Amino acid sequence: MSYIVIIPARYKSTRFPGKPLTDIMGKSMLLRTYEQCIKAVDAKLVYVATEDQRIVDHCNSFGIQVILTSDECLTGTDRIAEVATKIKVDYYINVQGDEPLFNPDDIVKITELLETYPGEILNGYTAITDEKQYTSVSVPKVVFRPNGKLLYMSRSAVPGNKASSFVKAWRQVCIYAFPFDALAAFAGCKTKTTLEAEEDIEILRFLELDYEVRMIELSSESIAVDNPEDVSEVIHKLEADARAI
Repeated sequence: MSYIVIIPARYKSTRFPGKPLTDIMGKSMLLRTYEQCIKAVDAKLVYVATEDQRIVDHCNSFGIQVILTSDECLTGTDRIAEVATKIKVDYYINVQGDEPLFNPDDIVKITELLETYPGEILNGYTAITDEKQYTSVSVPKVVFRPNGKLLYMSRSAVPGNKASSFVKAWRQVCIYAFPFDALAAFAGCKTKTTLEAEEDIEILRFLELDYEVRMIELSSESIAVDNPEDVSEVIHKLEADARAI
């Protein structure tokens, strides 16, 4: 299976404008994400997709392949779909630009499974370890069937129980693998689908379009930066790792 890795990087984030270029201990968040990607695959296979010239210039300064996409993309996945019209491969691996500490082995695992599940949409998950993650609306929670196919994803605390207590749950890890045809169908929607818009979780559009999504268990190292206050958690982890060396 041929593939490329794409990091969607939107400058005009509603919750966190300029997020990809946020400095984290001397490096932009986007650069840190890119450096994790090229630990897993050849740099020739990695692209950044953005709507903003500032990010294009930043990528060019580090020799990162970058594609300027439309400012009209509804989601990062729509941005990936636009890249798919320019570069034709079997699979497009989407790594979120706001997870600068993800484990590169997760990309390796996803790419190794492309032959096992040809033509399927793949997405990562890991176990939730504390109640704070379980109740946080910033964390998409995953519910899946015994065969690993996604049932639903929500920012609400699911699966729930009558006691409204945290027992066991799983969260999304934002690494995806999309086949070309599924991306084309996704981008064919000119507005967000109902549940996608309500939850603000774009993978739900595939479910609403009647596509299956296979969930793959990945590592738990990733820290998603959804808001400015999340940066301190990333810095804390980097500092802890530095002390451990």
